[in-house]
Amino acid sequence: MMNLQKMFLLPFSFFGLSFLFENALAGGKYIFDAFQDPKRDAFLWETFPEDFLWGAATSSYQIEGAWDADGKGPSIWDTFSHEGGRVYQNQTGDEASSSYHKLERDIEMLKELGVKAYRFSLSWPRILPNGTAKSFNKAGVDYYNRLLDALTEGGIQAMVTLYHWDLPQDLQDIGGWENEMMVGYFGDYADICFREFGDRVKLWVTFNEQIIFTTQGYEIGNHAPGLKHSGYGAYRAGHTTIKAHAQAWHIYDQRYRSKQQGKVSAVFLSNWFEPKTDSVGDKLAAKRATEINFGWFAHPILVDGDYPAHMKEYVANVSRLQGLTTSRLPEFTESEKKMIAGTYDFLGLNHYTTSYVSHRATADPRVASFTLDYDLELSEDEAWPKAASSWLSIVPWGLRRLLVWIKDRYGDMPIYITENGMSQSEMNTNDELRVKYFQSYINEMLKAHLIDGVNVKGYFAWSLMDNFEWAEGYREKFGLYQVDFDDPKRPRTPRASARAYGEIIKNNGFIQSGSKEKTEL
Repeated sequence: MMNLQKMFLLPFSFFGLSFLFENALAGGKYIFDAFQDPKRDAFLWETFPEDFLWGAATSSYQIEGAWDADGKGPSIWDTFSHEGGRVYQNQTGDEASSSYHKLERDIEMLKELGVKAYRFSLSWPRILPNGTAKSFNKAGVDYYNRLLDALTEGGIQAMVTLYHWDLPQDLQDIGGWENEMMVGYFGDYADICFREFGDRVKLWVTFNEQIIFTTQGYEIGNHAPGLKHSGYGAYRAGHTTIKAHAQAWHIYDQRYRSKQQGKVSAVFLSNWFEPKTDSVGDKLAAKRATEINFGWFAHPILVDGDYPAHMKEYVANVSRLQGLTTSRLPEFTESEKKMIAGTYDFLGLNHYTTSYVSHRATADPRVASFTLDYDLELSEDEAWPKAASSWLSIVPWGLRRLLVWIKDRYGDMPIYITENGMSQSEMNTNDELRVKYFQSYINEMLKAHLIDGVNVKGYFAWSLMDNFEWAEGYREKFGLYQVDFDDPKRPRTPRASARAYGEIIKNNGFIQSGSKEKTEL
């Protein structure tokens, strides 16, 4: 990246722009009191390219409800939430936001926002109740056909996620993602989805946030399926999902791409990791944290079919310390590496927050755990604004730094921000903090595009509506639209953030108040 201090003095001729950076900030402002560095935080009044894809996002289990309707089979989240003691106040996704019965209203909301695209996920057990092709459920397929037809009629593009955590329970009963047979089952499922829906879908996502459902579901145990296979579960499950992703990508590439002309990738979650001090140890720790957090799943797919070098080195060293003769991190064969490498057509990125990182020796020969494998300690600044989720501090500049790091580390590629948003705990449609969140994070994305040359192609706000927020149930509310979960009709009401986001979409960015047009180019 070009030195930022020099960028303040040079015309933007490199990006085809003729104005000076300081002029772009004329009449600018700072959104948060905690962030007022003029070189980092000043607001940029500019717009995105005309073809920028604005969207909103949801996932099946979190909004659909109708958990056992029309032939749908049970998912691991149905089982997990029904067990009791797993989710806040024993809440479940049995009805959720009732989107299965409110398809028309959901489409209206998308039109009210003015989005060009809608990212949603398919429920595997709604399409294949026991997870296998033999259990094909026409009613489930019909539901998604109605949704896709309504989107097409409304001029709204679909970005469809194949797996957003609701695995058919029957497949978990044979080991779930720790069983490598899942590669074949996922391939069959993906093939059916491409066949049934691919004529109306140009952007496909195989997996959403592998790092979360593998660690939380198979190692820590606070998400479905609730397993605590410490030191092994996340690595084994993650290993399978990477191969399953590659399998699905090749199925599309070989059987459907030429006719359907779509694109396939995975969606990766990553915080930005900032060194807590200027010490060499903390700087190396922050670099390592980003390489492992993002690269665990992205590096094999984007680069060479294998895990990042630091990840392999650290897990192998800790495994030896624990008296093991082989690393707890599985290895890909050479043929698997060739199958995995390059299986992407774009990069999907979910980003919410930033952490400080310190180097701290954490390896323990008595405890095998992925959380102790990398000598990292995370912390936050108490001055940072906070969302309702304990893990979510509001740090807009982290998104820009992450985007630049991805470009520098992995090269120039089309990137979609597939999730970005914040939670609140109260029922309140005047969500001023969320308005600021969207304005600031989208503005940092704009800077990454215009100033740093990052090829950002689209942005999907999380979430279209309040939903079932996994183990937190309904107490954390991410929606642009408020949902009243105490009312059986699940009415939706737009929040102030919905209007603010709609204005950003309408302007395709940021136009100064009182100005008839954007900054002169």
